[in-house]
Amino acid sequence: MHPRKIAIGFAILVVLMPISGCLQNTQGMSEPTSIIEIEGVFVTGPDGLPVDSKPLDLIFNLSDVGEDGAEPSIGVTSSGCIFFIAFEKVMRSCDYGETWENVAGPMCAFQTNDPWGWVDPATDRIFNVQMQGLETSWICWSDDDGETWIGNPHDSGTTPINDHIKLATGPWTSSGYGAVGQISQSFYDQAVYYCYNKLAGIFCFTSFDGGASFEAGGQVIGLATTDGGLHGAITSAPDGTVYVTPRVENPTVIISKDNGFTWFAETMGEDAGTPYPRKNSEVATDTQSNAYHIWTGADEGVYMSRSTDSGITWEQTSTRISPVEIISSVFPQVDAGDPGRIAITYLGSEDSSQIGEPNLDGDPWDGNAHYANSNVTYDLYVTYSLNALDPNPIFYTYKVTSDPVQIGSICLNSGDCRDIGGSNRNLLDFNDLHIDRDGRVFIAFADGCTGTCASGNASTPEDSRSRRGIMAYLSSGPSLYIHNGILGDVIDA
Repeated sequence: MHPRKIAIGFAILVVLMPISGCLQNTQGMSEPTSIIEIEGVFVTGPDGLPVDSKPLDLIFNLSDVGEDGAEPSIGVTSSGCIFFIAFEKVMRSCDYGETWENVAGPMCAFQTNDPWGWVDPATDRIFNVQMQGLETSWICWSDDDGETWIGNPHDSGTTPINDHIKLATGPWTSSGYGAVGQISQSFYDQAVYYCYNKLAGIFCFTSFDGGASFEAGGQVIGLATTDGGLHGAITSAPDGTVYVTPRVENPTVIISKDNGFTWFAETMGEDAGTPYPRKNSEVATDTQSNAYHIWTGADEGVYMSRSTDSGITWEQTSTRISPVEIISSVFPQVDAGDPGRIAITYLGSEDSSQIGEPNLDGDPWDGNAHYANSNVTYDLYVTYSLNALDPNPIFYTYKVTSDPVQIGSICLNSGDCRDIGGSNRNLLDFNDLHIDRDGRVFIAFADGCTGTCASGNASTPEDSRSRRGIMAYLSSGPSLYIHNGILGDVIDA
């Protein structure tokens, strides 16, 4: 993938009207219409099938951050500075990806075994979290756009065994830890959450001092099985509800209403299920605290369940977000603005001809990226919906990249990776998507096919072993906040 490549996600809906050799009286008759398929652009309903609706006019810009960037996190401060955090690097751009610099300070970790980054959308505090072995995490933070940092080399709750780290922030509630947290706002306005896997369970802690220490918390109740150990990102709604997603067969969300003092679990998506190996799902919440849970289903499409009562109840019939043409997907990430306005990104493949062909192990391929053969390629997709709460929402999907992000398989199980000209574990576990205060979408992903792999016509999985950090952002198109209307190109602004 080349720096500053622009991917334009726009298509015109073409309607074909039948023309006969002679004119007839067609009053009272309606002729069928058909939608011309535009490569890389899909407009679909809740079943992934096409609907008769004009595509949105979206333009995405891409930027090479200048460093490797597997398992990236992204966030944007109110000043417009973008922070792309992967490995031990904190890459900052204050000009929408025209230039990047590593601003990690001496109080930040010098190495990592698992990275995570978070930009608090309420306070602009930037967190750089780096796992140190399986023992603890080193968290540093900045309150001045990365100019200076404060850090704590042991900042992770109880130890040992500390894996798959995640951190997020959210408002205090009036009960549980929130009752204490309201008193602690002289230290920091927000609750800071830190979760990790400790062998067979998920452990979550709450900080009362802005992430300087994590004294309150422990194992999330009722998830002491191996399947429940690995988890996705932490999400906090405007009403203070906190969501954590375990990696389980039936999509599940673990929820706290009291800033992590107590937790309960809600399941959904049994009609869609998940594949194995599986990766984490994710939850987004909108400005009215409606929740959207997305995951990769057993048929390798991207699915969603919605909650309009702050996570108490969830739809049990899943909505398909990705078009049926995408037969394989991994790493779905989501964010939301105003009610019903959401954006989802994922890596996907349209190589339907490979379904049933021999996979890596010689068995018929079913679309699982972990076993994809050398004829399968993956690109970055973005799906928008501006009415995701409607009974029949419309989804606008665009292929953002014009050369592959990965050729061949993507290792989704670290115990079963393959050496195909180098390990196919190059993309690691996740990408990221967040919106800024204008409702503009920003995506962080790792590109496995760069240089001659991207430009060649006969590239192979052996050529696709990079992990270059790439940022994609909405250059122009609808904001996820209604009052901002259509966002213009920031470069031309």
